[in-house]
This record gives sequence, structure tokens and C-alpha cells, in this order.
Amino acid sequence: MSRFLNAAVFQAGWFASILCAANGMPWMAVLAVLAVVALHLALAPAVVPELKLVLSASLIGIIWENALALAGLTAFQGGALINGTAPLWMVAQWMLFATTLNLSLSWLKGNLPAAALFGAVGAPFSYMAGERLGALQLVDRESALMALAVGWAVLTPLLMLLARHWDGRIAPGTKRPPDGVQHA
Repeated sequence: MSRFLNAAVFQAGWFASILCAANGMPWMAVLAVLAVVALHLALAPAVVPELKLVLSASLIGIIWENALALAGLTAFQGGALINGTAPLWMVAQWMLFATTLNLSLSWLKGNLPAAALFGAVGAPFSYMAGERLGALQLVDRESALMALAVGWAVLTPLLMLLARHWDGRIAPGTKRPPDGVQHA
């Protein structure tokens, strides 16, 4: 899959998921993400490393999103298995984001400070967009946006390091280039 197509499919999956969640269909939101992840894995030259990356990102997402929800910084209308925690569709967003790490966002793997800046700026805007579409609420807006900026400034480089390690674009038996070297 090309970087451009990867970015377009990610955006389509994001909007579908957010709009489903905002309209009271949290399970459809999860299914929308899983469809994109399945397509991504089906097209990956090396499925196992890419799957490890997606699952690792979802584990990070479970911890991060529940920390935000339990701290009272974010709130959701439905889809959570336990009241007051993050819904599954929100955790699925992390799986969706992971599909971009080795493709459309691969340029960040060689520049971790840029990855930190990208996360610090991009994540708050993404959450605000989700809020405007009705999928979530930033309860204490100023504190939530600060937490998102700081948290994602740390989490984005961490995800890029994981993507360096688990790069599903590298077919089995192919020599791995040095870290920071971009693939075609």
C-alpha cells in the first residue's frame, strides 16, 4: 500500500469510526477500524511484525485512554465495558493509528523530536475534532489538552521506536536497513 493510500484509508477509517461512535453505534465504530486494520495486514509484506505493532499500540491505548478517562479529563457517551473508562472504539483508534506508523508516518521514525512535536500538536487537534463530531468530551478542556499534548509528545516517539522494531514492510528474508533509514 502506498503512503498516500495509507493516509487516505486511515482518514476514512477515522471518520467512519468517530461518526459511528458519535451516533450511538460504538460497535460499528470498532468494526470500521477492524476493517481498515484487516486490509492493512492483508497488504503487509510481513504480517507478524505489523500485527505485533498494532497490538502493542492497542495496549498502550488501553492504558492511556483509561488514564485520561479515570482522571476525569475525557468522557464518552457509550461503548465502555466499565462505566467511567474508555470505550473499545477509542482503544481501536490506536490500532488504526498504528497502521500509519510504517507507511504514511514512516518519515517520523528517523526523527524522534519531530515525532514528539507531531504528537504534541496533532493529538489535541484530533481529540478536539472527535469532540466537535460528538464522539467524546474533553471535560476539563485546558487540562485535557495539556495532558494530551504532553502525553502524545512521549507516546508518539515510543510508537515510532516500536515501528522501527516491527516493520511489516520488510518481507521475511530481506535485510533490514539501519534505524532511521527510510524504505521505498
